[in-house]
Amino acid sequence: MSVPCRRFGRTELAMPVLSLGGMRFQQSWSDLPADQITEESQATLQAVLERAVAEGFHHIETARGYGTSERQLGWLLAKVQDPDRILQTKVAPQSHPDAFESELATSFERLAVERIDLLGIHGVNTAELLDHTLRPGGCLEVARRWQADGRVGHIGFSTHAPLPLIEEAIASDGFDYINLHWYYIRQDNRPAIEAALAHDMGVFVISPTDKGGHLHSPSARLQSLCEPLHPIVFNDLFCLSSPGIHTISVGAARPEDLDLHLEAVALLPRAAELLEPVLERLEAARREALGEEWLVSWDRGLPAWDDTPGGINLPVLLWLHNLLAAWDLEGFCRARYGLLGQGDHWFPGANADALDASVSEAELKRVLAGSPWVERIPSLLRELRQRVGGETRRRLQAS
Repeated sequence: MSVPCRRFGRTELAMPVLSLGGMRFQQSWSDLPADQITEESQATLQAVLERAVAEGFHHIETARGYGTSERQLGWLLAKVQDPDRILQTKVAPQSHPDAFESELATSFERLAVERIDLLGIHGVNTAELLDHTLRPGGCLEVARRWQADGRVGHIGFSTHAPLPLIEEAIASDGFDYINLHWYYIRQDNRPAIEAALAHDMGVFVISPTDKGGHLHSPSARLQSLCEPLHPIVFNDLFCLSSPGIHTISVGAARPEDLDLHLEAVALLPRAAELLEPVLERLEAARREALGEEWLVSWDRGLPAWDDTPGGINLPVLLWLHNLLAAWDLEGFCRARYGLLGQGDHWFPGANADALDASVSEAELKRVLAGSPWVERIPSLLRELRQRVGGETRRRLQAS
């Protein structure tokens, strides 16, 4: 069975509903010299690529920031032929457009191509980075020049930004598609998807397996609640049966990593029937663990991280509390807790380590005056810290 395709917005590309993501098939997160790439690593990638092409994963996406990914992929594109291939890479915006163009040229060199179908401005996560992209003479103008020269097909952006900034970028009408986060455990970007559809943009969901809850290593509780589906299959069906989602990323380190995603595609005609009982169990578990009153008001009156003492990111930390209590997503929550304070604009704000050290409970309560849970939140943060704290993480691209 070949992966089915959907119209990718105004690009008019026939986009497979599963895209091969390049974050996991590289040897290293450092951009190693060519002579340090091992034959074993290259053979594994070739096996992944051959299986992907055979199954209809015609869209491959990578990035300048994915270590050796572009170089390794570039050595194989001509060797593993695919006449329907859609090639995408992503380059981060820079304060100086010459620096952006230099990185773009390096991407083309690493991929050993004269043209790519999709170019993403990678990580438009802050107002400053959006300005670097859109201002006159900025990075988007560079990309448009390469497009006019026939070297770039369509231009989009990827983002971890807050919803208002994503909506601002979409409203600029400067982009043909968007890469963003949206899956079962995180649905707050739904208005951005609706806005993208209104602009006839392609919608690409980033990292639904990893950022969707470490579904490659799910908790026993989550596995039980999702039966008879594997959590990966459940989440794929949830995303792909939701209006406006054109494709989701599948990160594969080995050929067999594609199996569960292909299972989900085979089940897609039965998505509504299969999802209904799983969704009911997941929601019942959440209500039982957290209570209806908390669920309808937990995020009310929370200050932004940059308005909170110590930069404590209360919305994210309380979201992690919810994931732990409802579905026992401890591995995911531990990783995300450790990233706060380490991931710059990709994962902004700090975790709760500063509470009772440089930030007092009284200081925290002062900024929580608008929350109905002001008395409870400090103890919840301490419980979260005790369960998943004590481990500093670095964002993968910084590793």
